[in-house]
Amino acid sequence: MIEGRSIICFAHDWKGDPTSKTHIMRILSEKNRILWVNSIGMRRPTASSRDFRRLLAKLRRSLHGCQRVHENLYVWNPLVVPLHGVAWADRVNTWILSRSIRRLITRFGFQEPILWTFMPNVNGLVGKLGERMVIYHCVDEYSAFSGVAREHLQQMERNLIERSATVFTSSEELCGERRAFNPRTFFVSHGVDVPHFSRARDPRTPVPVDLERLAKPVIGFFGLIEDWVDLPLLRAIALARPEWSIVLLGRAATDLDPLTGLPNVHLLGQKPYDLLPNYCNGFDVGIIPFKNNELTRKANPLKLREYLAAGLPVVSTDLPEGRKYRNLVRIASDVAGFIREIELSLAERGGSFAIARMEAMKVESWEARVEELSAFIGAAARR
Repeated sequence: MIEGRSIICFAHDWKGDPTSKTHIMRILSEKNRILWVNSIGMRRPTASSRDFRRLLAKLRRSLHGCQRVHENLYVWNPLVVPLHGVAWADRVNTWILSRSIRRLITRFGFQEPILWTFMPNVNGLVGKLGERMVIYHCVDEYSAFSGVAREHLQQMERNLIERSATVFTSSEELCGERRAFNPRTFFVSHGVDVPHFSRARDPRTPVPVDLERLAKPVIGFFGLIEDWVDLPLLRAIALARPEWSIVLLGRAATDLDPLTGLPNVHLLGQKPYDLLPNYCNGFDVGIIPFKNNELTRKANPLKLREYLAAGLPVVSTDLPEGRKYRNLVRIASDVAGFIREIELSLAERGGSFAIARMEAMKVESWEARVEELSAFIGAAARR
């Protein structure tokens, strides 16, 4: 692992369930100093109550200033003009961010920091922070998200890719497209917290009460419930198999009407990351019911490895990154196929099947991924 570096990281908001970004930076902070810049946003807010609440929450967080969350890891909450894609607003935001971050660099004594961004819209900051190199780490097709200024975001991302010393992507589809603009683009897959999720197989791990009371089998999902989740697929499965309990854990950020009136579909809300192994212990099958679109085809779902590290059978819609695990994951392309694959998976819940899944994930730890990233960064530094 790289050591003794200062890193300015642009990502989503630190608070919340760990993602690839938080896992990577938490490990790097053991031997490096990290300034994590909370999300500066990519889409313009609407007049909805949800967006209004988000703006208020961001305003409150910005009043807290910069806070230390780990020994060498600081989190800063910037406040920017939320008119992304508007030229004057982008210029103002670049001025605000560069000025504020330079003050923090001086305050914490960062020397020649690495600018490591998971966000595609920070190209205006390149060259303004005294950075020694720029790393763009692409984990999604951001321009395919709802509500973003697609063409403007694509142009900003291309500019950032061309100016980066190294580009990392979390899927091979993302890698192939971005390598056309920067030959120093490398695919580094997501990892998994094996010790955490393998607790699901520990007999001392209790199943939560709200799950234990449900009829078996329990077909489970955890994660953000957004517009890329195929709710009509889940509705069809629930209607076809009323004896199954379909359980969704996570914050709902889309219209849930397709699931209305289904007594065997249970929306249990967002659960703490620490309790996910407990819920996995109560699942019989873990599912990834994603729609097949531009966003999901280039995604690499963290939950796939997390389910496997918990020993769970996994059924997924047909995603390129999922196909790589065909010996461990069942793939389905329609409702009938999804039901059939779940039924086959129910016979493979425990015993040697579960052990094989957990063992396969031991080589895919986040620590291993950070070592892989560090090797590429070392090579870029030598260049």
